[in-house]
Amino acid sequence: MATSKLQALWNHPAGPKTIHFWAPTFKWGISIANVADFSKPPEKLSYPQQMAVACTGLIWSRYSTVITPKNWNLFSVNVAMAGTGLYQLYRKIQHDYSSEAEAAVAKE
Repeated sequence: MATSKLQALWNHPAGPKTIHFWAPTFKWGISIANVADFSKPPEKLSYPQQMAVACTGLIWSRYSTVITPKNWNLFSVNVAMAGTGLYQLYRKIQHDYSSEAEAAVAKE
């Protein structure tokens, strides 16, 4: 039974014999790097970079559900990219605006 499932994966139109498998697999590196940046101070995060990661994740998540063959590896990596990008943007915005509010209160 396991052999037939592995053979089905191997012969799938988005299986390991195609670029449709390997491109999203290597794209996981971006999401993993973004998770590693969770420990980075928010002031060192980049708005343009995180917006690009989040928007890419959102756009390609949608695209991966309408193409043939369905590519769930592409969908999952892009959901992860969108999630990590949005979380990093939240951290950056929270830091920038809470810092400004604290500075304004300190001046008073």
